[in-house]
Amino acid sequence: MARPVLALLTDFGLRDHYAGAMKGVALSICPDLTLVDITHDIAPHDVLGGALELAACYRYFPSGTIFVAVVDPGVGSARRGIAAEAGDYKFVAPDNGVLSVVFEETAPRRVVELTERRYARPTVSRTFEGRDRFAPAAAWLAKGIELSALGRPAGSLHSLELPHRRLEGDRVVGEVVRVDRFGNLVTNIDRKTFERMALADAGGPLQIHVGSHQVAKVVSTFADAAPGELCALVGSSDHLEIAANGSSAAAVLDLGRGAPVHVARHA
Repeated sequence: MARPVLALLTDFGLRDHYAGAMKGVALSICPDLTLVDITHDIAPHDVLGGALELAACYRYFPSGTIFVAVVDPGVGSARRGIAAEAGDYKFVAPDNGVLSVVFEETAPRRVVELTERRYARPTVSRTFEGRDRFAPAAAWLAKGIELSALGRPAGSLHSLELPHRRLEGDRVVGEVVRVDRFGNLVTNIDRKTFERMALADAGGPLQIHVGSHQVAKVVSTFADAAPGELCALVGSSDHLEIAANGSSAAAVLDLGRGAPVHVARHA
């Protein structure tokens, strides 16, 4: 039988003990766990950033993986903790919208509130529920308990207002939603939408603007652009990205998340 997989995403960083403490608690409950760090480098309190990073990777994990997503500016408040089944996976997180993008793609079958105290640590810190509530719940799921054992049905959930691309006449309007470590500006314009624009018969050449800047070159890979040259391409997340070969497009353009992106054909 395959070992259960538990994947962690937080804004805790690696300088402090926080991520390690969560792993220790989980392993104390389920020693057979395979632990995977998605990232602990989400910007502090950036719930949308955590939601987008989780959605960018969860589908690449084995069926049955349990995800713990803790980006939690409301720690210790009245906001709830939840556990959910969606697709082939389980998720444990605060009810603050960090699962919004995943749930938009894959509607959850069941969601419960973490109300059963036996599946938390005996004392729950009001400043570290990741260690005391979320990691234990996930580890117990990995050990084989049913989702329903963790608590009552959660009912309606908190959702983030997510940025979506839209069609406006002969152009697609989107925005930068992520900036990766290399400074690539990842947009919310998906591959199908972009390729539909690129293959359209009507109109002239394709024009791409990010912020006030025009990106003249569309490439298949970074190396197709000259060193430092700005370019646009569909990246590994199947979304349009603005890049600079060997450099940071975010730094070159002084742009980040929320920057408007327009793709159009003009005669």
